[in-house]
Amino acid sequence: MEIKRAAAIYFSPTGGTRRIASRLVAGVYPGAEEMDVTVRAVPGGFSAEDFAVIAAPVFGGRVPAEALKRLGEISGGGAAAAVVAVYGNRAYEDALLELADAAAARGFRVTAAGAFIARHSIVPEIASGRPDAADFAAVDAFAAAIREKLSSAASADALGAVTPPGNRPYREYGGVPMHPSGSRAKCGKCGKCAAECPTGAISSAAPEKTNTKKCITCMRCVAVCPHYARTVNTALLAATRVRLKKACPVRRETETFL
Repeated sequence: MEIKRAAAIYFSPTGGTRRIASRLVAGVYPGAEEMDVTVRAVPGGFSAEDFAVIAAPVFGGRVPAEALKRLGEISGGGAAAAVVAVYGNRAYEDALLELADAAAARGFRVTAAGAFIARHSIVPEIASGRPDAADFAAVDAFAAAIREKLSSAASADALGAVTPPGNRPYREYGGVPMHPSGSRAKCGKCGKCAAECPTGAISSAAPEKTNTKKCITCMRCVAVCPHYARTVNTALLAATRVRLKKACPVRRETETFL
């Protein structure tokens, strides 16, 4: 099968998912496009001669609803796809299966799937420094395997579909009981957090406040603030740190499915 076009489609609030998706798609098809759907939808369509990497972070064992909403704006058109779930070293649970199901529903042919690790977005000392050299080596090996699978198939129809592990119905997701807010003393009123929030939970008129009904605690506002003015509640963060460290006693490694 000869690929005519390739793209990485990713929802990546703090950048870890983007780094993995970009490396993977470049390893399969040098010169591939990138479709960053983190802040807003990027409508588009693919065909049966195309290939896509569809990547999202894992929130509580699930794919963020906002990421699925963005994917809903894209038509697969029978294109081959690799779905990628990126998690902070605890577990990916049903997220990879959920992402595969969502991609298939949009008309992609899911021919590969992988779960990768990146630094935890809320407690950054968990999986600190990841993806690291070993992770990128795993990405490159996965890209080579996908490239071989695509080149040996006569057409997209001959690729077959991959069903990654997970459960249906997917596990319930109850959200995160804390949300970033801004410091009045540090906030420079630049509006970057409001402009970059994936859900519109921050007003440019009052950037120190957060609409907790809209906020998904993706931590993008914390990552992009040039004044380091946005933080989460320290007591809740400390409790979360203790709980996650107990849940992440060992280094998790990449899992791929072809």
